[in-house]
Amino acid sequence: MESTIKEISKKKQISAFNHIRQNKWLYILTIPGLLYFAIFKYAPMYGLIIAFKDYVPFLGIAESKWVGLENFQDFFANPDFFRIFWNTLAIAFLNILFAFPAPILLALLLNEVRLKVYQRAIQTFVYVPHFLSWTIVVSLWHILFNLDHGAITEIVLSLTGREIDFLTDPAWFRPMIILQSIWKEMGWGTIIYLAALAGVDQEQYEAAIMDGAGRFRRVWHITLPAIRSTIVIMLIMKVGSILSTGFDQFYLMTNQLNRPVADVFDTYVYMMGITNGAYSYSTAVGLFKSVIGIILVFSTNRLAKKFGESGLY
Repeated sequence: MESTIKEISKKKQISAFNHIRQNKWLYILTIPGLLYFAIFKYAPMYGLIIAFKDYVPFLGIAESKWVGLENFQDFFANPDFFRIFWNTLAIAFLNILFAFPAPILLALLLNEVRLKVYQRAIQTFVYVPHFLSWTIVVSLWHILFNLDHGAITEIVLSLTGREIDFLTDPAWFRPMIILQSIWKEMGWGTIIYLAALAGVDQEQYEAAIMDGAGRFRRVWHITLPAIRSTIVIMLIMKVGSILSTGFDQFYLMTNQLNRPVADVFDTYVYMMGITNGAYSYSTAVGLFKSVIGIILVFSTNRLAKKFGESGLY
């Protein structure tokens, strides 16, 4: 029995070696990618150890005092924890509710456009905002929603007779963030869904038309089931980054009046780590956020498999 297991193991090793030798150029092409992840993704993870230390830059990571979970305890005991956690979850929930379906709906609409010239023109226009930096996007928002002579502010004033300060009112902060995210990334997000729609068998549409199915029924019974696996994978990835709301957008949109609802994990880590110099504390906050993201990815992937989907892995 033991000799049989050894023979099987030896055959597998030979088979793997032969596979590598036959496809050596493909493996060589993976080297730059592996080096990128090793140097810029995995090597910096050594610095996470300062989350468990009282890090002093002059002493270095190795010589700094070990404090264990003290930084995490300080964070959980901090009154800011629940406020930041709630702000981040609220934005993440709104993103999944409104921003996540937006590229799907746009892809379905573009798929129904029969004239390819119009379809390509629309795609070009909706792709452009993705290439704008958040600095430019927020600057445009300030021009449009400025309390003094902002175009949209003036229109709202003329229609309702009320002057609304969209940029500083805490009640408008989250809607503004979601609108920015949809406008900037909706077009770019359609690329994946349009690629998935390109693989739908056209004969299914023809058969549905012969059976008298309308456009809505064709979308509901053919198009959506065909891209369901893609939607699930994208949802898993979205849930995994649920606490990573992004730094640039929130930092640029935050001011003293809307700060109570604007502070999220990313801006809090910057404020505590860079501004206040609490390197160990801010690293602990960032590590907590990353661990929650990993747990959500595994949980969502497992849930997707229970419902019969292939999942992310």
